[in-house]
Amino acid sequence: MANVFDVLSAQDIGKFGNLQVLAKQVVEGFCSGLHRSPHKGFSVEFKEHRSYVTGDDIRTIDWKLFGKTDRLYIREYEEETNLRCTILLDSSGSMGYTGGRSNGVSKHEYAVRTAASLAYLMLHQQDSVGLVTFDKKVRKYIPPRGRPKHLKAIVAELQNQKPKHETDLGSVFHQMVSKIQRRGMVIVVSDLFGDVDSLMKSLAHFRHARHEVLLFQIWDPDELDFPFRQWTQFTSLEASENRHLVDPAQLRKAYLEKLAQFREQLSNGCNRQRIRLVPLVTDQPYADSLAAYFAWRKKSK
Repeated sequence: MANVFDVLSAQDIGKFGNLQVLAKQVVEGFCSGLHRSPHKGFSVEFKEHRSYVTGDDIRTIDWKLFGKTDRLYIREYEEETNLRCTILLDSSGSMGYTGGRSNGVSKHEYAVRTAASLAYLMLHQQDSVGLVTFDKKVRKYIPPRGRPKHLKAIVAELQNQKPKHETDLGSVFHQMVSKIQRRGMVIVVSDLFGDVDSLMKSLAHFRHARHEVLLFQIWDPDELDFPFRQWTQFTSLEASENRHLVDPAQLRKAYLEKLAQFREQLSNGCNRQRIRLVPLVTDQPYADSLAAYFAWRKKSK
């Protein structure tokens, strides 16, 4: 039976395990939790007090109660709910790349650990989490569940994945919009390689359905600075018959220009759709990167 410690170390979990993944927008759920709900009832009049924590809006402090108890409490008027999160993991061929500076960790292995970490966090805070693995089509869909043992099913599927085939982000994401019917959070873990216009249209589809979208873009350092100097044969990881022997010195400038254009186009598109784009590089410990991002996210809420 799969276990989260087959993918994540106890030391790494210790770096991010106490963090919270808080929704930035209204979500729908089934029970009381950490996140704002769109459903308003008697709780609009008054729900309950809870202890003030650093970062809470001071305008919600009950100062009359402070005068009586000398302790800070927050008045909650809006029902809170659990979050339904779906993680979309890219298992296409390009994710199989392993550079010389990533300690032997491929982009896909890094993505698997990132996805497992996110699933652990969601279930740890009593939210529901599901998993979609895909390349040019959906390979596996595990609907969101909130039971602790659900993590074993997700980890088992993550371990079964092998990067192969081409990818079609736009088509896959459009398909998933109809499957994820209750609004919540959609997290994509991918290198996002593909047609940016098609990708942004599919992400806009998620946003139109009122999902919060978070993109973790996985990079190998080689892809960012193109360090090759000698004649090198490049082989497509998605179409092995596509290979070329080239002099990198003649390609480097053009490659870096195309890379900059791709990243700018992607960044601008995400900004227009109010989607957070988080780059992760495989030579950086994934646990440290996740801990830093979610700590920042909490402060910026």
